[in-house]
Amino acid sequence: MRQHADVPIIVHNMTMNQLKAAAAESAAALVEDGMIVGLGSGSTAALAVDAIGRRVRQGLRITGIPTSEDTAAQARALGIPLTSLTDVSEIELTIDGADEVEQATLNLIKGHGGALLREKIVANVTKRLVIVVDDSKLVQKLAAKFPVPVEVVQFGWQATARQLAALGAKPLLRQTDEGKPFISDGGNYILDCAFTGVHAESLAKELDHVVGVVEHGLFIGFTSEVHVASSAGVRIMVV
Repeated sequence: MRQHADVPIIVHNMTMNQLKAAAAESAAALVEDGMIVGLGSGSTAALAVDAIGRRVRQGLRITGIPTSEDTAAQARALGIPLTSLTDVSEIELTIDGADEVEQATLNLIKGHGGALLREKIVANVTKRLVIVVDDSKLVQKLAAKFPVPVEVVQFGWQATARQLAALGAKPLLRQTDEGKPFISDGGNYILDCAFTGVHAESLAKELDHVVGVVEHGLFIGFTSEVHVASSAGVRIMVV
């Protein structure tokens, strides 16, 4: 894997939040006039959406496709014009975040924010998926420490959980702060599945065939590049 620093190293007197914002700015700088742009979900992706919104106010003409209702609301507040996949068959560039990035492959775990289904649908029709993270999200091996979010239909979710357990998972139903089941934008539950000693690519194929699973948070082979914020500055990783 090649690693390079097209973004100037920005270190002195910057907090991690400022560095994350700098990484988001570097990704947002890839957006060009006339593009259809996928707008990711989560706190770091939101920084990129903010940066895109500033460029729109300065005259950039784009159309966004949000990956969650929260992102859609943010984009509307920033004045970013939106469309949907009903009217668009391909997205030129999507900027999103991730929970884990496997350094050797740039494969991802996503879904901590609950938007993994829409995020993967958007990623699947995107020509160039750019991920923005801080360096705490870089790992040697996916799922070694972070559970894999698995979105499942509400009906019979316990049976689906048993199927996942048979694959070696320890599924935990995600709940809200009020102790109620978390419901995704698609109206589904999410099971956070801890695994040990798994191969992410093989696991993704197994999860694809579990009845009751709508989608899972293993993003294999989607990523074009990763913009990483760290105490050393901002760097870009490509595979």
